Amino acid sequence: MSTKHPIVAITGSSGAGTTTITRSFQHIFRREKVKAAIIEGDSFHAFDRQQMRQKMKEAEETGDQHFSHFGPEGNLFGELEQLFATYGATGTGKSRKYLHDEAEGAAHGQPPGTFTGWTDVDEGTDLLFYEGLHGAVVTNRVNVAQHADLLVGVVPIINLEWIQKLHRDKNMRGYSQEAVVDTILRRMPDYVSYICPQFSRTHVNFQRVPVVDTSNPFTSRDIPSLDESMLVIRFANPKGIDFPYLLSMLHDSYMSRPNTIVCPGGKMGLAIQLIFTPMILRLMGNREQATM
Repeated sequence: MSTKHPIVAITGSSGAGTTTITRSFQHIFRREKVKAAIIEGDSFHAFDRQQMRQKMKEAEETGDQHFSHFGPEGNLFGELEQLFATYGATGTGKSRKYLHDEAEGAAHGQPPGTFTGWTDVDEGTDLLFYEGLHGAVVTNRVNVAQHADLLVGVVPIINLEWIQKLHRDKNMRGYSQEAVVDTILRRMPDYVSYICPQFSRTHVNFQRVPVVDTSNPFTSRDIPSLDESMLVIRFANPKGIDFPYLLSMLHDSYMSRPNTIVCPGGKMGLAIQLIFTPMILRLMGNREQATM
């Protein structure tokens, strides 16, 4: 953790909805004039798209049916922790970009599914903002979570997470349903070992719970909308959280536990703004004092 160079990390698995949270944070940064270094978790995968396919094939040939992007073998956890540690100490560090599609590849003159070279994070940023799979990961070799000043988990119930992944990978990436289901099954051991434990280390968790039938996610034709969901917001440490204010601003919300608010899913964007704007301003205030 660092007062001068704070780190905010949004963590959640593929299909969880971290992009929605990230968009809301970017609104906060723009409104409050906070210059953030944006880091995508995909940048710290160990292999590019073609290499990953080859590694999975090799793993299957040796009887390993669970090699995935969720576990340590498929990622550069050491480099990610080094970035967090270096940024916290100096305000910079090494990162790169994963080129997801043709447009991103063309912008860098490279094929999609590859990485750019490693470069230094721009100097003069106010904070580092990470969005990806492993912002709070801890193994017997690395502890990424210890370096973050604000950790946010995005954790829809598992059926909703699968529905979102199925729709995204089928409609946007052209995968068959069978291929997506195979991916879900292959990742499950690493999901249990490396993704789930992170949500016990986060400061705030956002869990979306549909109020429509998602009992068989593999036959669902539509992704339940925010208005068809409730949002469970859990604070690891409720001290200093103005719950009466949040309840008054989030219509039809209530507290289910002393550290948990439940509100309509359609209020998600507002909830993020209300909860995290004061936290970001507090980080910036502490940073300003530390640099005087």
